[in-house]
Amino acid sequence: MFIELKDLLTIANKHLEVPCNMEAKSFEYMGNEYPLTEIKPFDLCLTNDSNKELLISGETSLKVIIPCDRCLENVPTEFNIRIDRVLKVDNGMLLDDADGDDDFVNENQLDVDRLIFDEILVNWPAKVLCKDDCKGICLICGQNLNIQDCGCNRHVIDSRMAAFQDVFDQFKEV
Repeated sequence: MFIELKDLLTIANKHLEVPCNMEAKSFEYMGNEYPLTEIKPFDLCLTNDSNKELLISGETSLKVIIPCDRCLENVPTEFNIRIDRVLKVDNGMLLDDADGDDDFVNENQLDVDRLIFDEILVNWPAKVLCKDDCKGICLICGQNLNIQDCGCNRHVIDSRMAAFQDVFDQFKEV
């Protein structure tokens, strides 16, 4: 969804509330595509503050389906998005941000989906688990160990200690 900012930027102290819906149904991050679910509509408040700043604010929530970091099962992860952005305005035009943090604005158009995606990135979890005690997958056969134990010998020997393991194996009692 795009919002035209030209009229808002030319009238000082103008306030605008725009009902918004995300048009995108998925989110791409680091070469992976994550489906978006339960996207709540929201109002985006836009205010031209004395022709010096454009204030952008709003709140919404959505869920992103992210694979568990251990077992790769899909985990619906909720994001509560709070938008509070300030963009500099001069003579009815938006000034380029020196940090490049305003990639959601192009030619006086605000890209709502890009704005929300930026907020998702900021809030992206470091680790996603389907449950706290997730057992993961077997490194040998790929079985999800939360569902069933596969019986594979998953004991990993430190290669630096392999010679000692051979000695222990020779003197193992039957």
